[in-house]
Parts: sequence; C-alpha cells; structure tokens
Amino acid sequence: MQTDMPVARVLLDPAAGRTANSSGAIPGLVWAFRSLPDGSTEPLPVDRPIALAQSGLLWLHFNLADGRALQWLAGPELELPVPARALLLSSDTYQQMHATKDCVYGVISDLKRDIAAATEETGYLRFAMTEGVLVSGRHHALCAVDATRRALEEGHRVDSAAALFETIIENVADTMDRLAFRIAESLDEIEEQVLSDSASELRQKLGRLRRTCVRLHRQLSGLRIVFHRLEQGNLSEVNPALQLRAGKLAQRLDGLDHTVVEMRERSRVLQEELHLKIEEQGNNSLRVLSVLTALLLPPTLVTGIFGMNTKGLPFTDVETGFLCAALLMALSSLAAYLIMKRIGLIR
Repeated sequence: MQTDMPVARVLLDPAAGRTANSSGAIPGLVWAFRSLPDGSTEPLPVDRPIALAQSGLLWLHFNLADGRALQWLAGPELELPVPARALLLSSDTYQQMHATKDCVYGVISDLKRDIAAATEETGYLRFAMTEGVLVSGRHHALCAVDATRRALEEGHRVDSAAALFETIIENVADTMDRLAFRIAESLDEIEEQVLSDSASELRQKLGRLRRTCVRLHRQLSGLRIVFHRLEQGNLSEVNPALQLRAGKLAQRLDGLDHTVVEMRERSRVLQEELHLKIEEQGNNSLRVLSVLTALLLPPTLVTGIFGMNTKGLPFTDVETGFLCAALLMALSSLAAYLIMKRIGLIR
C-alpha cells in the first residue's frame, strides 16, 4: 500500500532506545510489524507515523519501485551502515549476504507473486537488519515475505531479528518446494503420456518444465552458497540477536536443490525419450511411404509402357486388353510385395 502523505521521520536511537517522529506516513511502506517482548507481533498502520518501542523489533517492508521510498531510505532516519544502505538502494541481483557485529544485510532471491499464486519468475529481496529493526524491500511482489506477513498476522512468534529472517528463508524454501511438487506432478503426467504413445504438445511442456527447473536450481544454488559462506565465516562476533542458523538453512536448501536437480535430469531423460519416440514415428512413416512407393512403381511402369503412342503394343487388338493390362499391373505389385517380404523390408 502506498500513499502520497508527507514523509515520516523515524529516528532510531539504539543507545537511548527512543524514536523521534514527525507527522506523516513513511512513503513506499507496504507493511510494518512490531514484535512485543513476549514474541507476539502486531501490525502497524502504514498510513500513520510509526514509533519504535524500546524493547520491540520493527519490521519495515518497502516497495523499492517507489522513488519516494528510496529517498526516505537514503536519508538519516535509519541508522544503518553505509554498505547496507547502499545495497538496499542498489539494483544488484547477485545473491549475497554480509555480516558485521551490529548488522546483517544482503540480497536473496524469491519467486514473484501475482494475484492468484506464485509465478515462475525470479524476484529479489534486499534486506538489512540490526537488533532493533529489519528493513526489507522489493521491486515486485514476492511470495516468501507475503507468506511471512500472513504467518505473523496468524500469531507466529519471533523473538529476534534473526528468527524473523529465518522465517522468511523458510518460506522461500517452502514456496520453491511447492513449485517443485507441481513440476513433479507434471513430469508424472508427461511420462504417462510418453509411455502411452501420446506425444502431442509434450515437447513444449517438457521445455517449459526444464526451463523452470533450471531457474529454480540457479536460485537455490546461489542461495545455498550464500548460507554456506555465512556458516564458514566467523559468526561469533555478530550480535546474538542477529546470529542466523546458517547451517540448518543451508541443509534445507541443499536438499531442495538436490530434488530440483533430479527433476531437471528426469525431464531431460523424458525429453530425449520423447525425441526418440518422435523420430521412430517419423521413421515408421517414411518406411510406409517407401513401401507404398515400391508397390506402386511397377504398375506405374506398366501404365507408362501401355501409354506409349507406338505400334506393336500388346493387347491393342484384344477385346479384353484392358483387363489383361490391369491384371499385369496387379501381378507386378504382388511381385514387388513378395520380393520386399523376402528381403525383410516388410514385416
């Protein structure tokens, strides 16, 4: 949801635990949540000034396609490291994650969302989180953050910024898992059609499924590398509220990526089998055409001979000449058939 109301000034002061506000809503803000000390969350109205509770975690999610949101994020309202702010405002689509003592920030991929459900298109979520605030943004509607929003509205509890971000990553994996399940069902259906000799329009379906598997593998591969690198890094110096369970998340993504790779290989094998079947059908058609040509060639030769305008042609003075010529054509076709049967051209 976007408004044209004046920009709200929300100054985060971790040392004093206070916020300074002026009237107006934060531009480009899609939604906002505040985590209470007991782990429960409450949604905040985006058309009003937002204050940061001293002991609560604030999640601000922005529409980065709104230029006013970029101006607000570039301002002094949020105390973020310069690299984290620069990554939020950039258009970089390289998946990455960086950790300092007081801030974790980066870019992760997700599936775009339309009104009905998840699409197969790739989108990117930019984020920066400190102990007191998680700032995220996207240029297109994404599935994982929307699923996290619904979970918070239904009572899901988070006790830290790391727990909230882990929930987003789990939803990224769940979304891709559901898409992988749909791909598996489609592959089962195509496999049944291939085995039942029904190859109509299957090449296009298999091509789309392979393309989707390649996209998912590309996203998951980049995401799992990010968490493996984070796991191998020195997280002991990071604030405990920002320490992610990188190993657990990487393990989940590894398993999902393995499933996607298996489906990609399965679709490739099915596509090769379908090509062989289509090629075999084409060879059968060519064989039938060749047999028909061979059977009709001798009668054509006979009709060509009797069609010559020369003297001395047989059966020209016989009343049953046409029947004799027709019988000769039939016998020539029969002879060609027997010869091809003998040499194995006809089974």
